[in-house]
This record gives sequence, structure tokens and C-alpha cells, in this order.
Amino acid sequence: MRHPILVCLGLAAMLGAAACEKGIDKNAVDRKLQDLNVIDESDLNDLMLTSSDPNESVAYFQRATKGKPDRIDLQRGLATSLIRAKRPTEAVAAWRRVLELEGANDGDKVELADALLRDGQWEAAETMLDSIPPTHETFKRYRLEAMVADSHKEWKKADSFYETAVGLTTTPASVMNNWGYSKLTRGDYEDAEKLFIQAIRQDDSLFTAKNNLVLARGAQGNYSLPVMPMSQQERAQLLYSLGLTAVKRGDVETGKGLFRDAIETHPQYFEAAVRSLRALEENVAN
Repeated sequence: MRHPILVCLGLAAMLGAAACEKGIDKNAVDRKLQDLNVIDESDLNDLMLTSSDPNESVAYFQRATKGKPDRIDLQRGLATSLIRAKRPTEAVAAWRRVLELEGANDGDKVELADALLRDGQWEAAETMLDSIPPTHETFKRYRLEAMVADSHKEWKKADSFYETAVGLTTTPASVMNNWGYSKLTRGDYEDAEKLFIQAIRQDDSLFTAKNNLVLARGAQGNYSLPVMPMSQQERAQLLYSLGLTAVKRGDVETGKGLFRDAIETHPQYFEAAVRSLRALEENVAN
């Protein structure tokens, strides 16, 4: 982060010296320096948007927008940072400010709809999405449309939106997982299982898809772990999820066995399996 600043200082000194030696117009030099400052600020803005500490990013853009409230790029940076910091209520207000500025577009409306959903304002999010023309076709827009359709149990619309969203991204794992979860809640376990498998193939680090996959298999009475990359900790958690599914289906002895497997797989970590197994055994004893 220091290097661009040092480069700018060096260039500033060179330009200043050149102005003195050659009689260059001082205003022209000032304009050049201003251009350098804009470039450096742009780099810093990008850096803060990917900062490992989202709240630090929020603080940076709050300071920046206070001095330049009409800069839409800074207001977008603040709104995006608030989402990253899991502060959706504030993000909603920030995205509304963005929409009031010159240069706001349909993409900003999608971001506001996303913030509204995160804040639990589903009706307001749906209204915002309805205000966006159908010609604005993006992955995020269709992913949100699918979620709204899911909330209304409009399954055909949801499937159509999910399918479109998958086709508009090169990283579809998360939306495939969401689509699979939608199928899971409908009781369509076979299709859900297929979607979770596809999600894991796209991103084998997505633990939620792995957990959802074993839930879909368990709901069909299949209590074996599928072949897929997993750590010992993940294996313990997945065995525990299978055990809970088995107990819920009435297969209590199978559930006990799965809890024992979870404990043996990662005994120091997986206390939840110990508690569940103890509860089942005490219930039988009583």
C-alpha cells in the first residue's frame, strides 16, 4: 500500500523540478498531479473494498463520503462495505442514497434489492426488483428473483430463474446449492441431491452444499456418506447431520450409530454428537 504513494511523491518531485527548469505552465503541472492523486485514490478504494476487515472498509468510506457526498463511486463503496460487514439495515440506507445520485443505474437497484432481502424486507425487495426493466439480465438479479419466487412457493418461476442465473455465471456453485435447498424444502429429494452434487463439483470447499447433500440422501433413507473431499472435522459434522436425519425418520438405532461414528471421527471437536447420543440413551433407559 506504501509503494503507490511513494511513486506519486517521486513523480510529484520530478514534475515540480521540471516545471522550474523548463518554465512549464504551473497549472498544467497541478493538473498532472491531480490525475495522479485520482489514480492513487482509485487503487486505494479498490483495496479497501477487499480489505480483510470489513468494518475498517466501512470506516474508510464513511470518511470519504463525508468529504465528497456526491461521489457515487464512494457511496457505492460504502454501501458494498456495509453488506460485507453484515450491517444490512445501514446498507439499505446507503444504497438508497446511491440511487439519488447522478449516474445511478439498474445495477444499483439490484444491489438495493439484495440489501433489502438481507434485512428481511422481502416485500420492499420484490417491489424494487419489479421496478427493474426485463432487459437488465444479470446473474444477481435472477438469483434474487428466484429467492423471491421461492418465498411465494412459485416453484416453476423459481426453477426458471435459478436456471437462468446458473447460465449467467462462471461460478454457479452457490446458486446451485440454493436451488437444491429449494428442491429439498419441497420434498423433491432426488433432484435436490443432483443439484448439491453439481454444486460440490463446482466448488468442493462449499460445506453447506455437502451438508445439504447428506440431508437429501438421509431423507431418502440413504445413510452412507457420499464420496467427496472432506476434512475429518467436516466428516464428523456430516455424520452428525445424517444421525439427526435418521432419528427424525424414526431410525433411532441407526442415528445412534452415526453419532458414535461422528464422535470417533473427531472426539475433541464434536461434543454435539456426544450430547445427542447421551440424550437418546437416557431416554431409552427411562
